[in-house]
Amino acid sequence: MADFFTTPAGIAILILAQVLAVVAFVMISLLFLVYGDRKIWAAVQMRRGPNVVGVYGLLQSVADALKYVVKEVVIPAGADRTVFILAPLTSFVLAMIAWAVIPFNETWVLSDINVAILYVFAVSSLEVYGVIMGGWASNSKYP
Repeated sequence: MADFFTTPAGIAILILAQVLAVVAFVMISLLFLVYGDRKIWAAVQMRRGPNVVGVYGLLQSVADALKYVVKEVVIPAGADRTVFILAPLTSFVLAMIAWAVIPFNETWVLSDINVAILYVFAVSSLEVYGVIMGGWASNSKYP
């Protein structure tokens, strides 16, 4: 069994498992960051925070994600459909790729390069193209 992970297929499976673990970590962290953000804004506005879904509103982010998944995709008339759909996907993929050089352990990093901080800055600066693509594809008269 240990010999399997030294073959190219085994290495590919290990890399895929690492990528999925990073994506899962980021998504779970995002759930709690959104929950904290809602609680802080509720305190600033002197109202009760998210408390409807689940215990203390802990499942509010999951309910919002489910709402966005089942929501109808509305593409404006005259929009470039392909670019309009690829714009948020581009931003998401670039955000996930930026995590490839973040070390989670001494030995557990997807890509160990010497210029990791430069890589993170470069990939993060490319994410603006997703916003530009979305605006351009919608054929909006407001640039």
